[in-house]
Amino acid sequence: MNLTIRTLQVQDIQSIAQAFAQIGWNKPASLYERYLAEQNAGERVCLVAFVDGDFAGYLTVHWQADYAPFRAANIPEIADFNVLPHYRRQKIGTHLMEAGETQIAQRSPIAGIGVGMYPDYGAAQRLYVLRGYVPDGRGLAYDGRTLPYGEQVTNDDALTFYFTKQLT
Repeated sequence: MNLTIRTLQVQDIQSIAQAFAQIGWNKPASLYERYLAEQNAGERVCLVAFVDGDFAGYLTVHWQADYAPFRAANIPEIADFNVLPHYRRQKIGTHLMEAGETQIAQRSPIAGIGVGMYPDYGAAQRLYVLRGYVPDGRGLAYDGRTLPYGEQVTNDDALTFYFTKQLT
């Protein structure tokens, strides 16, 4: 397996969007066009993985996190991390995480990450803990807002648990 990880380039956008469309995920080209514009503006870096020249996955590092506690503490956030299902369990996600953490370590001693709470996120939940991420201590968040005791929400992609990792 020849794995290449590099930053997103304009010629990648259509093939990435098509790869997700083929598995029924709503990840349109406009998302990657936005990521590329944010990367060019220095707001985000988007790292893409290719196996033998074929797109396999990506993650982004958002320098000003959407999650308010990370933003207030200047903790960059690894966000929108995906590996295509047929490339999972081949260490591609691990290599993407290492590349993202290397990017973050150049600017911050701490990395932040959030993960969804329903079973589709189970592999990511395990990966983050095994990589040394620990809960940020604020409990669950919904749409980036920490939930107070007793508030009821829907368990969907907006329900998130946030972690941090000391990099240095």
